[in-house]
Amino acid sequence: MKNPLELAFLAIMAVAATGCSCSTAESTLEPATKKPEWSRNAVIYEVNWRQATDDGTATSFSKKLPYLKELGVDILWFMPVNPISEVNRKGELGSYYASQNYTALNSELGTIDEFRNMVSEAHNLGMKVIIDWVANHTGCDNVWLTEHPEWYARNEKGELISPWDWTDTYKLNYENKEMRQAMIDAMKFWVSECDIDGFRCDVAFMVPLDFWEEARRQLEEIKPVFMLAEAANKELCDGAFDMVYNWPLLFLYDKIAKGEKNCSVIDSIVCAERDSFPVDAYQMNHITNHDRNSWDGTEFERLGLGTEAFAVLSYIVPGMPLIYTGQEVGYDHRFEFFKKDRPAPLVKNYWYYLYQSLNNLKHSNKALRAGIEGGVWKVYDTNEPQNVLACSRELDGDKVLYVANLSDESVKFSLTNLAEKESFSDYFKGGKVSVESGQEFSLAPWEYMLLVK
Repeated sequence: MKNPLELAFLAIMAVAATGCSCSTAESTLEPATKKPEWSRNAVIYEVNWRQATDDGTATSFSKKLPYLKELGVDILWFMPVNPISEVNRKGELGSYYASQNYTALNSELGTIDEFRNMVSEAHNLGMKVIIDWVANHTGCDNVWLTEHPEWYARNEKGELISPWDWTDTYKLNYENKEMRQAMIDAMKFWVSECDIDGFRCDVAFMVPLDFWEEARRQLEEIKPVFMLAEAANKELCDGAFDMVYNWPLLFLYDKIAKGEKNCSVIDSIVCAERDSFPVDAYQMNHITNHDRNSWDGTEFERLGLGTEAFAVLSYIVPGMPLIYTGQEVGYDHRFEFFKKDRPAPLVKNYWYYLYQSLNNLKHSNKALRAGIEGGVWKVYDTNEPQNVLACSRELDGDKVLYVANLSDESVKFSLTNLAEKESFSDYFKGGKVSVESGQEFSLAPWEYMLLVK
């Protein structure tokens, strides 16, 4: 059986295969949830807190906050912070996603006061904090199992159910209204007690939509929250979530890097998503995350020499870019998932300055704003459509043009449908670059240009 993430990719690919185009047309779908203004040009950073510092504590991570602020991070997403179940535990320390108690803090992180202080320090630096929330299932010795066994789903034999191959968890029963409210109350606890700013919701597509809508409504009574769904489902953006994963592009990048797909499919996917999602829905664009890093390989293993070109592209396509722990320094290492591993070095190297520059561009260029307030995505015709992607976004005099050879062969090509000659600044190399239809360019394998004005 294919996993749900593969199914999401196949669904989008089926729509993309129709060959839709979104170069100029405006979506007619209704707007999604109202977005906070600070999210429009934000960059999100996934914190694998166990591996982020030498000891993995909130206090130690607080010392890393200025470094991430200077990098240009706006939202910190912490992988689940709850204590991890011991029954059926996987590995030495267990999976973050097997919660033992929804309203307690994992002792690895320290005390809840130390976590609260870390959130406050992040806020003082202008960063938001969201935490990972696992609503579909709990660990196998969660306190609810003894207090409320009726809150759990069971098979025909009355046995507890482990979803997929997650044998360290049991699935919850969303037909039980008391359980639903208890789950919402637990989420409210973290907003009220620690002043967090929202949630990244694990396998959100496996939990009823009406639960998420009610949870969002009740959370908003406390403070405005930002909600990210681990899903690619458009219906989640109608009233529950601000942003979903752009799984289809992530999987496509792997296939392009392996030579199994060509870059023309990128435009088809972006168009399919734009035409099927609510008009102001956000896509989270990324080249790695905790799952892909630990189970499928680092971005360098999967994308090879194309890593940098795809990383830059993740800032150009509509939506919000993600940086995963260690990605900011090009840490080519698969983090251990169930035990303490060696953290990425706290350095400022080539990759740090690359992402810092991209974050600065995201913050300053109006065309790269997310959602309805950003520039329209446009792809240009070339005489190398299988290997060369030339795309732009433009708004109110700001424009970004990305041109890349997404193949392992050198190419010579020209853009054929530019309306007029345009002058740009080369964002990384400096200097002026003029671009016009019919002009010939040469790019080495995986080479790209990022031009701005």
